[in-house]
Amino acid sequence: MLQLKQTDRTNIVDGMDGRQQHFLRILFVHRSLMDIERCLHELKRVGFTVTSEVVVTPEQFAGRLGSQDFDLVLAEYPSSNWEGTQALDSLREMKKEIPLIYLVYFVKRETVADLILKGASDCIEMDSISHLPVAIHRTQDEKALRDARNRAEKELGRSEARYRALAGNLNYGICRCGRDGRLLEVNDTMTKMLGYASREELLAMTIGRDIAQDAAKGAQLFEQLGKGSLVDPVEMAWKRKDHTPLKVHLSGQEVISGQGEPSAYELIVEDVTKQRELEDHLRRQAASDPLTGLANYRRLVDVLDMEIKRCERSRRQFAVLLFDLDGLKLINDQYGHLVGSQGLCRVADVLSFCCRDIDTAARFGGDEFALVLPETNAEAADVVALRIRERVANDGKGPKLSISFGVAIYPQDGDSIKSLLCEADSALYAMKRRRVLPAESEQAAAGQ
Repeated sequence: MLQLKQTDRTNIVDGMDGRQQHFLRILFVHRSLMDIERCLHELKRVGFTVTSEVVVTPEQFAGRLGSQDFDLVLAEYPSSNWEGTQALDSLREMKKEIPLIYLVYFVKRETVADLILKGASDCIEMDSISHLPVAIHRTQDEKALRDARNRAEKELGRSEARYRALAGNLNYGICRCGRDGRLLEVNDTMTKMLGYASREELLAMTIGRDIAQDAAKGAQLFEQLGKGSLVDPVEMAWKRKDHTPLKVHLSGQEVISGQGEPSAYELIVEDVTKQRELEDHLRRQAASDPLTGLANYRRLVDVLDMEIKRCERSRRQFAVLLFDLDGLKLINDQYGHLVGSQGLCRVADVLSFCCRDIDTAARFGGDEFALVLPETNAEAADVVALRIRERVANDGKGPKLSISFGVAIYPQDGDSIKSLLCEADSALYAMKRRRVLPAESEQAAAGQ
């Protein structure tokens, strides 16, 4: 078994004073020590302190996972020692919730789509290894949010004793309300959470009428409470005194009177507004291309997967359009990379403008874009593609741009993400060849 340790925890960030250090335990599933060294060098360069182990066979992989804890798995793909996504399958079988990122060389985008659908956190080209730290940060943030949410939900299932212990808690709102939702008792935390000046002011309110934004959900909560058992945590939209929105997580139980009859309800209220806002922000960030603001490749894969499943039920068509910005290298060489990046953003603006609410525009990668058009046949897709090409060519900005496109229709051109993208890609490059050959003929004639 290969072993490689990075344990020097001093002077990790040369010339990067003030940068936060991140400690990471990585299990490499890789045969190339050179590639592993490149990964470690890149992570060290941006401030990670890494402890790593290396395995090359499934048996070694299972042994290491059984004896040690890891934050991340970085796996070579493809590998002669492994069948397909065997590493992902092993993690699932062992019930290890460890993110896995594949390190690849010249793998088709359709294959990347398939790997992500099967559970990979990301796929990083070894030729673009500088992207690895960003992918790891995103993966670790997503895992931390999942773990925090799971912990919060477990903690919300509380007994009567736990309720009493939390009555003076500064983090949770605690209240007692009548069977009609009228508040009878509240703690200071809940008073401040809802923006009221005093307990007395809040006690004049009812949850269903004055606090819950959705009266039907409020009624559903009290219906559950009326069944005489602890209620599983439920999330609701509330409103503060000034009517600003508040997301809360609730759990509760009935209060039984001395005569053995239910007399009231006790609720524990957790304000999860900021947590949900952070999750939404990270979700948008993880699904967006940072340059253009369009959906990124991971989001495109998810949309295509959902669209295929929907169309399997409805028996309807949808279209996938791929676009390529012609001559981006020439633009970069002649005008500079800033102008080239602006050109990509100009194409993205046209795609966004031409989209319906149900469509999804994405940056497919590099100078390529994708557009998913639900409930669209080949004829309508061609009309959309031609309109987009016309708008890009005449957007009134310089330098003048041109794009090529390819169209694939589900299910006749392919019944999987891979086959659809392949068909659209083939059509795109067929158009490119048709457009380049006449220009080459003209140049040859001029030379004669």
